[in-house]
Amino acid sequence: MEYNDFILNTIYGESPIVAGFLQDEMKRQEDNIELIASENFVSDAVLAAAGSCFTNKYAEGYPSNRYSGREGRYYGGTQNVDKLEEYCCDKWREVFKTNYHVNVQPHSGSQANLAAYMSVLTPGDKILSMELESGGHLSHGMRANASGKLYQFTHYNLNKYGYIDMSDFRSKLWSVKPQMVVIGASAYSRKINYSDFYSLIEDYRKITGNQCYMMVDMAHVAGLIAAGDHPSPFGYADIITTTTHKTLRGARGGLIFCKPELAKKIDGSIFPGNQGGPLEHIIAAKAITAEEACTDKYREYIHQVVKNAKAMSDRFIRLGYKVVTGGTDNHMFLLDLSNLNITGLEVQDMLDEHNITLNKNMIPNDKRTPKETSGVRIGTPAMTTKGYVEEDFIRVADEIDRLIKEYIKQKEAN
Repeated sequence: MEYNDFILNTIYGESPIVAGFLQDEMKRQEDNIELIASENFVSDAVLAAAGSCFTNKYAEGYPSNRYSGREGRYYGGTQNVDKLEEYCCDKWREVFKTNYHVNVQPHSGSQANLAAYMSVLTPGDKILSMELESGGHLSHGMRANASGKLYQFTHYNLNKYGYIDMSDFRSKLWSVKPQMVVIGASAYSRKINYSDFYSLIEDYRKITGNQCYMMVDMAHVAGLIAAGDHPSPFGYADIITTTTHKTLRGARGGLIFCKPELAKKIDGSIFPGNQGGPLEHIIAAKAITAEEACTDKYREYIHQVVKNAKAMSDRFIRLGYKVVTGGTDNHMFLLDLSNLNITGLEVQDMLDEHNITLNKNMIPNDKRTPKETSGVRIGTPAMTTKGYVEEDFIRVADEIDRLIKEYIKQKEAN
C-alpha cells in the first residue's frame, strides 16, 4: 500500500474531494474480504506504470516494424512507445509460449471481442456461443450488447449436471451453420477442453467446406493457462481474446491473439476500426504484468488459487449447499441458492454489510430474474494475492454460512 499512500498524498494537494474518494476505496480494499472472481490486487509496479507519463503520449497506429503490415503512427515522437509496444507483444507471446500474432491495444475484453468479430465477420452473420444465463458473457450475444445487435447469436446449452453439453454443441453447429464459434465463459467452474471443440469444428469445416472461425475468450482462465493449470487454446483457436486483470493480476485492459494469417485483419479492426489512440500507460502496465506472469512465483500463486477454490467449494458442499457442477477445476464456483429462502442479490448486499464482497449470479435454468438471481459467484484470486491459503477460505465459508443462516432466520421470523 506504500505506492497508494504516495498517490493519495499527491492527489490530496490538488483535490481533497477526489483524495477522499480514493482514501475510502483504499480502506475498503484493505478491510474487505474480496471474493469477486474477476477482481484482483495489482503490484505497485503495475500501479506506477498505469499512472506514468506514458499517459501523455498519443500514438494512433502501430510501430513501423509491425508484423501485420499495419505500419506507422499518425503522430511524431513515438520512438519510445514503439519500443514499449513491441516489447509488450513479445512478453505476452512468452507468457503463453506461442507464435501467434498479438495486439496489446484493446482497452477492455469486451472491446477485444467486438473487434475480433468485426475483423472477420459482417453484420448479420451467425455466431454460436454460450448463453449468459449458462455462464457466458454479455459480449457473447446479449441482446442489449452491441454483439447481440450486430450478429445473429445462437447458444449451446449445459447438461443437467451443469457441464457444457458437447452433443448440443455439435447439433447446433450443424443446424445453425455459424460463421464463428465463441468458446469461453464468465461463470463456468470446469476445465474447457478446446481440443474437443476444435475436432468438432474441423470436421464440420472439412465436410461442408464452410468457413467457421474458432474464437476463444479466455479472460477468466488466462492466468491458469499461463501457469499450466488449464488446457490451452493456442494451436486450436483462430482468434483468442483475454483481459489482463482477473487471474492475470494486471492492469485492466484487453489483448487479442490470432493466427498470423489474420494479423492484418485484427490490427485493422482495433485501429482504425474500433479505437483511436492506445493507452500507452496501460500498455506499460500490461508489459509488467506479462513479466510477472513469466515467473515461478506467479505460477505458484495460480496453483494456490486453484487449491483454494477447491477447498472452499468442498467446504460449502459439506455445509449442505448446492454447488453448480458439484465443484470446481479453476478459480471460481457458483453457489446455487434456489432451495433456500434467499436470493443472490440478498446474499450480495447482506455480505457487503459484513465486509465480504462477492456478486450475485444467474445459475443454469434460473427461475429468478437477472436482477435477483438464484446464485452467487465466488472466486479466490484476490484473497490468494493477500496470502490466503486453504484454511483461510474454509474459515470464510463458515462465516458466510453463519451469516446466511442468520439472515434467513430473521427473514422468516418477520
